[in-house]
Amino acid sequence: MMETGIGPRLLQTPGQSAPERLPFISVIVPVRNEARFIGQTLAQLCGQAYDRDRFEVIVADGDSTDSTREIVAAWAARYANVFLVANPKQMSSAGRNAAIDNSQGEIIVLVDGHCELDNPAYLREVAAAFARSGADCLGRPQPLDVTGATPLQRAVAVGRASRLGHHPGSHIYSDREGFVPPQSVATAYRRSVFHLVGLFDERFDACEDVEFNHRVARTGLRCYFTPRVQVRYHPRATLGGLFRQMVRYGRGRVRLLRKHPDSFTLPGFVPALWVLGLGAGAVLSLLSPWLAATYLGVLTLYALCVLIFSLGLATRERSVIVGAWLPLVYLAIHLGAGVGLLWEAVRGQRLPANQNARSKEARLSLSPVRHDRFKAA
Repeated sequence: MMETGIGPRLLQTPGQSAPERLPFISVIVPVRNEARFIGQTLAQLCGQAYDRDRFEVIVADGDSTDSTREIVAAWAARYANVFLVANPKQMSSAGRNAAIDNSQGEIIVLVDGHCELDNPAYLREVAAAFARSGADCLGRPQPLDVTGATPLQRAVAVGRASRLGHHPGSHIYSDREGFVPPQSVATAYRRSVFHLVGLFDERFDACEDVEFNHRVARTGLRCYFTPRVQVRYHPRATLGGLFRQMVRYGRGRVRLLRKHPDSFTLPGFVPALWVLGLGAGAVLSLLSPWLAATYLGVLTLYALCVLIFSLGLATRERSVIVGAWLPLVYLAIHLGAGVGLLWEAVRGQRLPANQNARSKEARLSLSPVRHDRFKAA
């Protein structure tokens, strides 16, 4: 780590007899058309109870067509530790890389433009978790639970947090602290991690974080999960938006499998089997009354399962309207993920086996930079 010219600060963490040096943190925020949310996100980041000389916020804008860029530029004009970089490739993976290339932090924290960090001690908690765990990266809960959510958004949040709405192997809704596999949860890293495994694979426009964390896990690096660094994300506001999100996730999952065959898990591909059965069953049911009855029975069983889950969650949430939305939410999740998996499996391009996220030379270029090169971007 090169010297930044900023004097060291001290951080006292629980159970330590002596304080440790306050690490410099780079917060990476890839965005595209996030004018609705980015101002609040930057306000919460700039309001952190962390020495402003010891952290920076780097926003990578993917050619936004709304006022995102202007909003970020206004914040950068007010705060010397807020920066704007261009991301002409537009994808989140490329935006993350562009920001990391221009960062100087000992710790890299990934944050999206549409989330809430209402804990003013968030960065202090990140630094403390690294100090007490000695881990290479941190995982965090990422519930879809924000203030002012509509009934549909509340239903999306509840549905995605249930076992019927997300991968059962994921820890993103956990509340237990401890070491976990990094694949689904790692979002903060020591800078050395990028030197070891490279940057994000820019051929991914979804699941790029899972792919990166798969390489982190394969390298043997350790991930520490703590609810103290929870970040809350805005759920999709429409069923169509939720469906399209799940299609992207499904496509990313197949790309991940092509690059890393050992990433296969049966639960992750159940939606594809369900969509295949839905289509094939409709055709086969035309061949005989017995097949039609079997098909109808399977659909009835699925509907009953969804309704039972929805009723239980509505009772827990004490909301009839959330319960009314949940069956449609589950249908959008399952159809979207299944369609995405099948679409990418049939029409997706295979990733060259000899390419990684970036070249080995790019890994070695991850040294701190002078921000006056891009402050006016």
